[in-house]
Amino acid sequence: MGFGAGSRDSSAERGLHPLTDAQANARLHDYESSVKHAFDHLVPVLKRIASERCEPDFVTRAQSIARAEFGFDLPTQILEDSWINGLDMRRLFAACVFETYHRVSDAFFTADPLGGRDGEAFEQFLLDCGFHLMDVTPCADGRLAHAISYVLRLPYGRVRRKSYAGSLFDIENTVEKWVETELSRFREGRPNSADEPTRYLKVVMYHGSSVDPAHQGCAAHGSDDAAAASAGLERLKAFRQAIENSFCCGASVDLLLVGLDTDTDAIRVHVPDAEGYCDLAHWLDAAKVYEITRGLSPEQARVRIAELVRAHAPGKAAGEALSDGMVRLITGLIENNLSQIDYVRQYHAGGYADIGHAERFIGAGIGFEEIQLRNLTYFAYLSTVEEGAADLDVGIKIFTGLNVNRGLPVPVIVRHDYHGGVPGARERAIAHCERIAAALKARYPQLCAEGMLHCLRAVRDCDQAAPIEIVGSSLQPAAAAAH
Repeated sequence: MGFGAGSRDSSAERGLHPLTDAQANARLHDYESSVKHAFDHLVPVLKRIASERCEPDFVTRAQSIARAEFGFDLPTQILEDSWINGLDMRRLFAACVFETYHRVSDAFFTADPLGGRDGEAFEQFLLDCGFHLMDVTPCADGRLAHAISYVLRLPYGRVRRKSYAGSLFDIENTVEKWVETELSRFREGRPNSADEPTRYLKVVMYHGSSVDPAHQGCAAHGSDDAAAASAGLERLKAFRQAIENSFCCGASVDLLLVGLDTDTDAIRVHVPDAEGYCDLAHWLDAAKVYEITRGLSPEQARVRIAELVRAHAPGKAAGEALSDGMVRLITGLIENNLSQIDYVRQYHAGGYADIGHAERFIGAGIGFEEIQLRNLTYFAYLSTVEEGAADLDVGIKIFTGLNVNRGLPVPVIVRHDYHGGVPGARERAIAHCERIAAALKARYPQLCAEGMLHCLRAVRDCDQAAPIEIVGSSLQPAAAAAH
């Protein structure tokens, strides 16, 4: 795409697409491997620790193993209480998941391993394309959690991402974000002044499965790709209509519908016309673009991709011609996705082994900028449990299969990010976490009573490049009543 890309000179020699960024692929794989290993290593090591529970020096042995394998100590109280009712492996598992998340999160905010804060080149590219903000809603399904940093290869710090089940984003919330964005342009000239003819770009990313389309598509739409695409487009149109009805400036909003094959990470783009109209039955498939352009030079490939984008725009009778800026943007997104197609071919044999859900924990609340990996987290963005009940119920259903049926608890991390410059914001964020945690206990009383759902509470000042702050946990006896 031309903003901070690595070297592509030797890609063809390695059997990769000429536009594939091989250096970025290697770096991203190292990060994915290290983080997922940290979580997937927990159960084998905990089994080993459990086998030592009858030894007289069990606590010492357990801590020694944990330090060597995890790099952190286990909660001493859980170990020391094992002589009473046995070793509570559910609490121990949840404690290890929470500590692993904390360490991964800290490393993300202190080291920026994905380089997502360095997005000036992308922001300029976006402005050159005629857009002052890119707002992306992927489905909350964990198989799309890497949509920004991996699938689209965009700097997470310069793209608004908010996930919802079925990609059915909250229209009112998005209108509020549009207002906030336009006010920043008007009052602060950020990222550009309000008199410049750029637009707010709203993107919906739905998903399906090429390996098992009837069962591994979007659960919120019954694994029906056509229904998922149609619902996404209707939500996009409703958002723009809301802007037009309230502010009479629909020209400042552009829409884009993108599909994702969660087995191969290849995207499909429903190329729109200038009015935002697109044909749900037709799209530009990045996997086909890959084959069409793999024998070309990088320069030839970019020209050919742009030609394909224009060729897939709706006919003239459907609306105005596609703008040059939208052509350039879609061309860039597809180019970036070619690297991800090769990434899956290089490191996952062309298709992920976990075609279904394999999330490690549920993230509920507001925040989680650091979650940029596929199948690491199921998202449930919510201000109250009631508002996000449908998303949460889907997550609990998923983890019933992943964890509960195996005797392991559902780890839930309740998070609320706040703006530190606002007086009392931290205290309100903590109170918000407490309310959500209490509501979780009320909504899923049996799971909580049986120790099959544990909750970590955390807040973060999103105005600072600072790590999260842990403010409570259901694993702490004093906080048990609040869950």
